[in-house]
Amino acid sequence: MPAITDSHCHLDFPDFDEARAEVVARALRAGVHRMVTICTKLENAGRVRTIAEDHPPVYWAAGTHPMSAAEVPLATVEELVALARHPKFVAIGETGLDYHYTAETKEVQQRSLRIHIQAARETGLPLIIHARDADDDIARILEEEHAKGTYSCVMHCFSSSAKLAQRALDLGFYLSMSGIAAFRKSTELRQIFAAAPRDRLLVETDSPYLAPPPHRGKRNEPAYTIHTASVGAEAVGMTYDDFAALTEANFERLFSKVVA
Repeated sequence: MPAITDSHCHLDFPDFDEARAEVVARALRAGVHRMVTICTKLENAGRVRTIAEDHPPVYWAAGTHPMSAAEVPLATVEELVALARHPKFVAIGETGLDYHYTAETKEVQQRSLRIHIQAARETGLPLIIHARDADDDIARILEEEHAKGTYSCVMHCFSSSAKLAQRALDLGFYLSMSGIAAFRKSTELRQIFAAAPRDRLLVETDSPYLAPPPHRGKRNEPAYTIHTASVGAEAVGMTYDDFAALTEANFERLFSKVVA
């Protein structure tokens, strides 16, 4: 299989504790030659960093997930900038807004998001955005902050509206395709990806969640990136090999520290 990258997974989660090395090995055998594992609470940064250090194909990022923003101390720009000095630390986040279950904490989520954006500006690293049921506020804040000073960004596990996709693309941001895009009923979502500029597309698993067919309902893992990429290739009218090469180039352009 041609090389491809899982741009967003959570290898520190307990789901992988029993066989983390084998999960990474299976990814490599499937052609997934790089993985970015995401720390969602800064208190776990040391554990996530160690996973990246122990596995050459694994890189890492860190931030405060919006659903945790009210439960943990707010990250500071200084903390995030310090983490970014690690040679395998390649992005800021994930951060963002999630009003599906935690709308009552939206004010602290918005403060946290702006802190992460400032850290992305200062480090020059891309921002990883989680957005759920918060389209208007996320677009407004991303636009307001971008007007203050540019930064790069990926809308991770994108499954929101075409309007939010366009507003993100207008800022020069990227859209990342997860297993959701491979679900049979996700026709409209695939159309959003098909309409986007090809040089703004990434693929990910968000594992251990959202396994694509034929593994839907089971634990997801980085090796399954190839199934989402296969659906993505079909959606944009490309061969798998060409789509893999495209998303590789896109990943290296956005996550430029990986190849620096």
